[in-house]
Amino acid sequence: MIDIRRLQTVNELAQEGASTVAENMSQLTGVETEMQITKINVIDVEDLGAHLGSAKQVGVNVPLKEQPYGSVLVLFDDESARRVAGTMMGGIENDGGGYSDMERSAIREVGNIMTSGFIDGWANVLGRTIDISTPQLIRASGEDIAAHCVDPGEHEIAMVFDATLHAPDADVEAKIYSFPDIEAFVSMINNI
Repeated sequence: MIDIRRLQTVNELAQEGASTVAENMSQLTGVETEMQITKINVIDVEDLGAHLGSAKQVGVNVPLKEQPYGSVLVLFDDESARRVAGTMMGGIENDGGGYSDMERSAIREVGNIMTSGFIDGWANVLGRTIDISTPQLIRASGEDIAAHCVDPGEHEIAMVFDATLHAPDADVEAKIYSFPDIEAFVSMINNI
């Protein structure tokens, strides 16, 4: 278990990650962007499918190649995913049907930027590097996304970060789920 006095470090990881995401998004889009983490929760992976529900969502899952291992999932509801795609594509609107190749690419890129920025923020606090794998884009029910992204026998917990990206033209709601190897994560936090 994490030493209770180290819980502030988890908050620092989240805030540093949010700051790095905002900087990366601002550089990419040329639009001043802020990211705010409004809530941090820990849930049991076995409850993840029920937590995510049956509504269709869009997720970008990125496996971590180094400690704390596991993966990071950035999850958007459909409305936020369309807003992300439209913003990245210079305001081009979709008719509300399926996602075009350009939209999928834009959403994957934003999810990748959010994940890599978030993990870079963690790496800064931890004083190390954390390499990531290729992002996977998934559009399915929350339950199916949970089944695809994490094996309950392999991971015990999910850390959930409620995030809002603020930009002049649009705010985007997202949830960032981290599925770390719990022993590696606890060891990293307690060794700071």
